[in-house]
Amino acid sequence: MKKLWIVLTYLVFAVLLVAPLAKMTQSAFANGWSGFVEAISRPEALHALMMTGLVVVCVTLLNGIFGIMTALYLVRGKWLGRRLRSVMNSIVDLPYAVSPVIGGLMIVLLVGPDTALGSFFAGIGFNIVYAFPGMVIATLFVTFPLMVREIMPVLEEIGDDQEQASATLGAYGWTTFRRVTWPSIRWGVAYGAVLTIARSMGEFGAVLVVSGNIINRTQTATTLVYQDVENFNIAAAGGIALLLAAFSAGLLLLMEWTKKRREVH
Repeated sequence: MKKLWIVLTYLVFAVLLVAPLAKMTQSAFANGWSGFVEAISRPEALHALMMTGLVVVCVTLLNGIFGIMTALYLVRGKWLGRRLRSVMNSIVDLPYAVSPVIGGLMIVLLVGPDTALGSFFAGIGFNIVYAFPGMVIATLFVTFPLMVREIMPVLEEIGDDQEQASATLGAYGWTTFRRVTWPSIRWGVAYGAVLTIARSMGEFGAVLVVSGNIINRTQTATTLVYQDVENFNIAAAGGIALLLAAFSAGLLLLMEWTKKRREVH
């Protein structure tokens, strides 16, 4: 029976992961190496990859700043009260429970061009929906829990004795964070950043709704793959998808290295 379960496990692994990856690689090189290079070097592909990179950088930075602050408030913020902290803790997990498409729709309903808030920003020349800011907000909504949930267990584990001792000795809040808190949570932050990058690269639903998928304007790599599939350009879609998969594999290796470093420290 044990051997049967092992065989079934490997079979499921092969069907769900190995076979699709092999088929995607085959599709990417269906027209040879030159076809693969052409697929990823098209003007729309280069622009989509650039937009994906910009979104990833902005979301990772914002997630790092506000994720650390949120984790500190939820763990160290005794002034919040137990009930308020419980509510905030539940809200942080909201993106896990809500479909990314619904998250994108909420952003459109809140700051879309037909709303009062969206019209105000459009009037001052700052478009949110169907523009880069909306794509960042949508991706940030989806990825926000990742950083918080990596830092909170670390803060709970180390406690606040050293931070209180630092404050007693006259250190300011920033000094305490930089010299006491940060060294303890830095590998948790690094692991959260890697997860954020991976999730931001692969985000599709929320970005598709908010961006409008406008070629050479608001198109990301994932929405370009979707468009290529819709246009039956499977080889081009496979090329972009394989490039994203290769980068994701590199992130997985980085995650494992970060995890080991975090366990050591």
